[in-house]
Amino acid sequence: MTDSSVRAAFLAGERPEDVALYLSASFVDNIDSLAEQGQRTEDGVVLVVDGDRGRSVFKSMTGMDAMDFAGNAMQNTGSIDRDLTGGECPNAAEGPQEHTPEFTFAFTEAQNEEVGGMYAEGDVVHAYVYCSCGTAYSDKWLAGEA
Repeated sequence: MTDSSVRAAFLAGERPEDVALYLSASFVDNIDSLAEQGQRTEDGVVLVVDGDRGRSVFKSMTGMDAMDFAGNAMQNTGSIDRDLTGGECPNAAEGPQEHTPEFTFAFTEAQNEEVGGMYAEGDVVHAYVYCSCGTAYSDKWLAGEA
């Protein structure tokens, strides 16, 4: 499977045991070595890896625990691009400061009709971004949504 098809399978909800990480070139020093392990994008790299390994990689790259980061990011709802590489920070309207994603952490949650809402409709992608302004924010959508 190619790196792009692995990311597509993750975003379609077909890799629930994995997590996805986007790391911008402005955030990490050696983006080229990371690109060998994932998919190079215009401004960074996307890695799709086993959940435990992904949380470990996230911590080593950001210095944060992935689930603590996600919990903090849930306090702010923003809009995250469905390819995980961009987004719109909820604070973008406040001043001239630049707002670009430094990194994204994402996982999928299996369809759960008992929970209701979008969870009853299908698998859900949960994504969390750290913006260059210092704001963490979240978004979620049905897997496979463009």
